[in-house]
Amino acid sequence: MKKTILPIILALSTMTATAQVDLIGSWTGKLDLGIAKLTIVLNLKQTDGQVNVTMDSPDQSVKGIPCEKDFMSDDSIAVSVKSINASYGGRLKDGKIVGTFTQNGMSLPLELTKGTEELRRPQTPQPPFPYETEEVTFRNERDSATLAGTLTWPVGYNHKSRKKSLVVLFVTGSGQENRDEEIYDHKPFLVIADYLARHGIASLRYDDRATGASKGGDVRNATSEDFARDAASGLEYLRSRKAFAKVGIIGHSEGGLIGFMLGAQGKTDFLVSMAGTGVKGDTLAASQKNIMLKMSGLPGTVTAEQIRKDPQIQKVPWYRWFTDYDPSANIAATRCPVFALNGDRDCQVISSLNLTAIERLLPKSKNNLTKEYLGLNHLFQHSATGQPNEYRQIEETISPEVLSDIADWINRLR
Repeated sequence: MKKTILPIILALSTMTATAQVDLIGSWTGKLDLGIAKLTIVLNLKQTDGQVNVTMDSPDQSVKGIPCEKDFMSDDSIAVSVKSINASYGGRLKDGKIVGTFTQNGMSLPLELTKGTEELRRPQTPQPPFPYETEEVTFRNERDSATLAGTLTWPVGYNHKSRKKSLVVLFVTGSGQENRDEEIYDHKPFLVIADYLARHGIASLRYDDRATGASKGGDVRNATSEDFARDAASGLEYLRSRKAFAKVGIIGHSEGGLIGFMLGAQGKTDFLVSMAGTGVKGDTLAASQKNIMLKMSGLPGTVTAEQIRKDPQIQKVPWYRWFTDYDPSANIAATRCPVFALNGDRDCQVISSLNLTAIERLLPKSKNNLTKEYLGLNHLFQHSATGQPNEYRQIEETISPEVLSDIADWINRLR
């Protein structure tokens, strides 16, 4: 539940031409939309005397979009994307292409500098590591899925000791994701696993079914119930190792929803729900659309009924199931300790709606904790607006306070 597309989207078209060699290469700039900035990359590649031009919108995970030529000279270029009524035209000046991006009657200045962005991810762990890791697989027989993952042992763990570690199973958000829950070169699950290992907690993170090294399992028709069986198989595998005192879940977004499913079934000893959903799917989807509309200066009047009637949603089994799913009963039936957390700038799982519902529904327990973090988005990064197009541009992968709070809360369960 992490990827959304802004209204300005670059679409497909074609272009070839010849141009002065100074224009050849990749050119990068920021399109200022007021509420956010969108990275645009113009690529000019010369092959066999012709210049092929493509555009990237990396903040939206869109790359290699062919462009149509309107004009090209030694120092100027103009391209158009007729399918979305968009265009860009600029001229080389002082080493930069200075121009204008236009779409649907709206014109914005766009200055491009030669080269591409180098993304810094300072929290990504680098070897050598002070702990052991083990590549493992486990099997969901019902769905014919073999899940592959990395088991990370705590620093200094003695396999011959009778003292057993706590362990967590990571469960990713929606969409097919690898074991690190990687997005825009951020690897949040790897960062959390590394932090936990350095604070005495083992973990297992795995590639989603039919993703990475994991094999088998239907994806096209799968819903959260199917993915919950994958996670349940992971819990069973960890228990079969007989090396852990307690086996819990850290679930992000849809992973939090799955965590409450398994919590209600008594399959997990504890649960960390990171931006997990607390309301019915159609209500959550409407809240997502409305907050994005409001941040764009438009009225947010989308209703749950409109979401359910959306033909695009009805075409996809996962969305169809999700809009009808209400997590209330599973949250109320979860008796294991729960730490539910969210950021107040989350635009995808709105904290004031979902975290409040989780807090209200959870059984009363001294071990339960709910916490809202100021300034954090859906990925628990410190952010300006919380909009998804910021995820890539932020260097921080996850708030250090969140890392500390998760480790401290789990260790209190010993």
